[in-house]
Amino acid sequence: MGKQHKDQSKHKLSRRDVLKGLVAVPFLGALGWGVIRQKFHYQNLNRNLLENVNVHFPAGIPGLVPGKKIRIGIVGFGSRGNYLAKALGFAHPDAVDQWKELAAKDDAWKAHYNNFMDQDDLNAEITAVCDVFDVHAQRGIETAANIHRNGRGGNMGKVPVRYRTYKELVAAPDVDAVIVATPDHWHVPVALEAARKGKHIYCEKPLSWTVPETYAIRERVKDKGIVFQLGHQNRQTDSHHAARSLISQNVLGKISLIEVCTNRNDPKGAWVYDIHPEAGPHNIDWEQFIGPAPWHAFSLERFFRWRCWWDYSTGLSGDLFTHEYDAVNQILELGIPHSAIASGGIYYYKDGRTVPDVLNMAFEYPERDLTLLYSATLSSDNDRGKTIMGHDAYMKLGNTLVVDVDPRSTRYRENIEKGVIEPGKPVLTYVPGQDQVDAVTSATEQYFAGRGLLYTYRGGKQVDATHLHLKEWLNCIRRDDGCRPSCNIDMAFEEAMTAHMGTIAYHENRKVFWDKDNERIV
Repeated sequence: MGKQHKDQSKHKLSRRDVLKGLVAVPFLGALGWGVIRQKFHYQNLNRNLLENVNVHFPAGIPGLVPGKKIRIGIVGFGSRGNYLAKALGFAHPDAVDQWKELAAKDDAWKAHYNNFMDQDDLNAEITAVCDVFDVHAQRGIETAANIHRNGRGGNMGKVPVRYRTYKELVAAPDVDAVIVATPDHWHVPVALEAARKGKHIYCEKPLSWTVPETYAIRERVKDKGIVFQLGHQNRQTDSHHAARSLISQNVLGKISLIEVCTNRNDPKGAWVYDIHPEAGPHNIDWEQFIGPAPWHAFSLERFFRWRCWWDYSTGLSGDLFTHEYDAVNQILELGIPHSAIASGGIYYYKDGRTVPDVLNMAFEYPERDLTLLYSATLSSDNDRGKTIMGHDAYMKLGNTLVVDVDPRSTRYRENIEKGVIEPGKPVLTYVPGQDQVDAVTSATEQYFAGRGLLYTYRGGKQVDATHLHLKEWLNCIRRDDGCRPSCNIDMAFEEAMTAHMGTIAYHENRKVFWDKDNERIV
């Protein structure tokens, strides 16, 4: 970590000293800033603790693998479908005009607008759109035809075909790959059909709605040899890469407990989404929306707020816990747990929903001597992030990363006793892009931004994490050499089975187990 500064004085650092300190510490961004901006004592504290540690980040923004333009069909063009199109480089002209207008008045929106306009051209086009709501489908067509990215202006490109059914879309000869952005109960049916036709798949999380589907889609993806990416864009978050490298070097010591949480206190965060004023039976294909779900009479609430009902949703476990689990699985390679228990209920939103708005789950990993705890509430905004607890130190992780030494640490006991390490003060802090301002306007957006699910940082530049995740998928498709993206079908299988174990434990009010040898929940 370089030579320690000889000055042990208690004077504050000058700007020149700060810059020298940042150069001396081989971390990107503002890693160590929480320590370095204090006194020399704490700068040295950081170095004494981590003198043999190297933190590895992704090296800048990855390039685009050369090759043919990839033709994409999007099934589901609601809020998430729109966001995925934006991450590909396509936005509705009205939206772009609005961002541009807001950017002229507000620095946050200026950053938002510039981030979109500066995105790499992924050499892809949207050739097909399918949505059961005519208004969403039309907006999807207008969005996909608007080549308004990379500073080229609002030129209209090829107008995509609107298909009435997903089967027609995946059968189209001008579709090479399919993005699945439907409600949960349609993820696997659409993905199975796409795989059957040999089309590459990017599927929003969670992977599956039921346990049997999970086996079916894994088998078909592997049989067909297609490139599959699950939409956990947190795989691109730089703080997660830093956490993985620190933990692999045993900075935290023996890890025995991990806590991950979801706290929201906003109706939209609790899935009470707006109902489109033009929507009705005349422009929604209700029968196709229901699909494999139990039949129910037409309901605008169920159509727009489908996450509130088990008939179409995977609830807190599949919708929000999966983000937290996948991040931890990326960092620690936990895999599927040995067992799960769960409790909770509908405590606040007495609006007819069937999924709980409070959920607690515990997953045991006896082979690792480790427990993963999840707790969630949709009626409190108390800020809680991911905490990874080791015997010697603990790590708090979101879009930022903070490491604190445990006062009872064995590894760092000598430095604690000497006063070199002062428990209660972070010894390592990573706060990316401190000079950047995120254009987050809702409580839900702020929630995702704080967990690194909107933006990440590469080489000091703010980048849309979903854009990077899609680029990784497209790069693997173009390589055509067996390349597997970071959230491939095996990672997706682990995510799905873990979430299903928690859901089953909740429904049956008993402990459930994973039979590792036979790959079965028992």
